Amino acid sequence: MNPLQTVRSAAAWKGSSFDFRANALRSFSAAHLEEIDAGLETYEHRDRGDLLDIGPASFPLPTVGPLMQTLLHDLRYGSGVILLRGLPRERYSHEQLAKIYFALGTHLGVAVPQSHQGELLGSVIDVSDADAGVRGYQAGGRQSFHTDGTACDIVSLMCLQAARSGGDSRIVSAVAVHNALVERRPDLAKVFYDGFVYRLMDNDSAAIGVPPTTPHPVQVFARDDGDFFCNLNGGDIRRAVERGDVELTDLQIEAYDEFQRVANSEEFYLDMSIGEGDIQFLNNRTLLHGRLSYEDHDEVARRRYMLRLWLEAPDWPKRPARQVVMSFERARRSLARRNPRLEMPASFVAAKQAELSAKRRAGSDPPRLRPYQNLSMRDFAMSVRTSRP
Repeated sequence: MNPLQTVRSAAAWKGSSFDFRANALRSFSAAHLEEIDAGLETYEHRDRGDLLDIGPASFPLPTVGPLMQTLLHDLRYGSGVILLRGLPRERYSHEQLAKIYFALGTHLGVAVPQSHQGELLGSVIDVSDADAGVRGYQAGGRQSFHTDGTACDIVSLMCLQAARSGGDSRIVSAVAVHNALVERRPDLAKVFYDGFVYRLMDNDSAAIGVPPTTPHPVQVFARDDGDFFCNLNGGDIRRAVERGDVELTDLQIEAYDEFQRVANSEEFYLDMSIGEGDIQFLNNRTLLHGRLSYEDHDEVARRRYMLRLWLEAPDWPKRPARQVVMSFERARRSLARRNPRLEMPASFVAAKQAELSAKRRAGSDPPRLRPYQNLSMRDFAMSVRTSRP
């Protein structure tokens, strides 16, 4: 099969003509909420403090579970995006929402660790002033379009607290961008099939026992048996360049920047406001996501706070081998470092607030980081070249 052909798919939508309410918006009914409350009560009666204890017996959802299965079908065969509304934010504590969220996720797939620390429920909040070594999702500012790695079929966010202003989710169909490149610049589309060298963060590669740099270029676009797959991570690409593993060609630089230009055009992207209590689910193979800049609160406990799940959908086809940077099996090696207590929002925030307070008592006033402000790969590559002797 010639890969340089357009892909016909329900996921090949364009934001300018996408009917969000018909194709993506779903809501819980009053009966669903009663069932969720009953399931939560059952679980909390026997709660042992670990989200892995959540299952059909400990957190029963006899009608909500089948509803989630219909969402799984839509994510696989439909638009690839769902925004689930209806959880009354004021009814639940942060911890209760975390438990509800994890329980809902069990009906879509199996939770996957999100870093070398092994967390199954991630905290997406800017705590870069407390810890300058945090990963990108725990720093602030705008984020360019990306997927969340190959040990993730479905990426999901639940909003606990909104920013003071801004911070909307921006999504785009990788299928639609692919088709545009094939039609307009097939030479650039081919670059993404040929791939880029990726470099993992050193602590992630050490945790799972693999070299940080991929032994071959990783396919950004891949097709197999009628399925289309995308894996675009600008951070991994830039890290490989910065560490001297590879130097990008002019064609690769042009291709990456053209991808971002097309994806960020009004014809293609869709902005989504994820309100408090809302849950976003995305097919991490066919959609990319980013984030608009935002104004946040100073106090850690009031900052924009999203919970995140990475889910494996066991019945979905496997990615082609040349696109896999981190397999599900290797990702699970980091479970040995998992601290279930820090998956709970109150414990996580308290730990970060304590770190920040200690720095301030020592006379330090650390800044909050904005690591993804430069969206141009050309400017980045030039800065790396000029910084070398």
